[in-house]
Amino acid sequence: MKIYNVQIKTMDRGLFIPDGWVEIKNGKISAVEEGTPENLSAEDIDGDGGLLMPGFIDAHTHLGIIENGIDFEGDDCNEDTDPFTPQMRTIDGINPFDRCFEEARKRGITSAVVAPGSANPCGGEIIALKTAGRRADDMLIRPVGIKFALGENPKRTYNDRDETPVTRMATAAVIREGLSKAVRYLDAVNAYENDSENQELPEFDIKCQSLIPLLKGEISAHFHCHRADDMFTAIRIAKEFGLKPVLVHATEGYLIADILGQEKNISAVSGPVICDRCKPEMKGLDIKNTAELVKNGVKTSICTDHPVIPVQYLPASAAMAVKGGLDYEKALEAITIKGAEIAGIDDVTGSVTVGKDADLQLYHGDPLDIAKDPDWVMINGQIV
Repeated sequence: MKIYNVQIKTMDRGLFIPDGWVEIKNGKISAVEEGTPENLSAEDIDGDGGLLMPGFIDAHTHLGIIENGIDFEGDDCNEDTDPFTPQMRTIDGINPFDRCFEEARKRGITSAVVAPGSANPCGGEIIALKTAGRRADDMLIRPVGIKFALGENPKRTYNDRDETPVTRMATAAVIREGLSKAVRYLDAVNAYENDSENQELPEFDIKCQSLIPLLKGEISAHFHCHRADDMFTAIRIAKEFGLKPVLVHATEGYLIADILGQEKNISAVSGPVICDRCKPEMKGLDIKNTAELVKNGVKTSICTDHPVIPVQYLPASAAMAVKGGLDYEKALEAITIKGAEIAGIDDVTGSVTVGKDADLQLYHGDPLDIAKDPDWVMINGQIV
């Protein structure tokens, strides 16, 4: 299949093709070229001069794990019976038939990062998935992180029960304890694999086992943190254990953007942008936040935190960030390639690049205009 007569905003190193075409084979992008292709067929799509670009990526949501319009029965986001639950797998809580997946697709969101909630200091495994499908296993791109939470949410959850943690100190201590146990567990596993004759395999521990990909650097540590001091705690813990940190929400990031910009290996997911200051740790919410982070060199994406903000308002969130001072092209990057890079899925999606999945959308108009929808949206080479 070829899509021709299109302007192509590739989101790949700023490459823009004013008149070009894209070829798709087996759900993958096989060519991105200028001009008009030869040998057109009936299955090929005339873009009528529209703007072709990659599908949007929401870098932090609870899509499908907190279902639309359903209270406890459809909320599988927080296993708050234990403050440290890295063994929770988000894929086991996803309902692909939640109507919000359809609403995401209609607004051009082809991939989403879905996380467990922030009631626990450690909530579980985070995954990235496509927004089309009937079985979560088929929608899955890959696990991308482990969810940690700092600040108000764990304090409030466990204070109501008179259990640890009820302070920021205790929240950090719970995280350190769990990670320290996992480090010792991994050391014992490695010792056994290097010398099985003289070493014993440690007794299986599902919590420690679930943290091994994180300790090996295969996935990232996503820290829920709104306040500036909580962001520094996240960085402190990440350095202690050699983790790749992602600061999720980063609401007060603009207060420390210059410091964050000096840190290596730090990225941020800014949002929700369109939101009220609904709790004390969000009192510093300001639409300039994303712009300040980006200006100071922090790799930053934008999220809705769905269902806090419905997922279909991701482009509107990017537009609000533009109003707050973010460069327009940087806003588009924040919901395409930067979201993919931060999630660790940029090898398969996030730009119109040969070899990546054909996750595409076509516009006649501004993609960030709240009044505009894409003409069509494609996931894995299929119009959805």
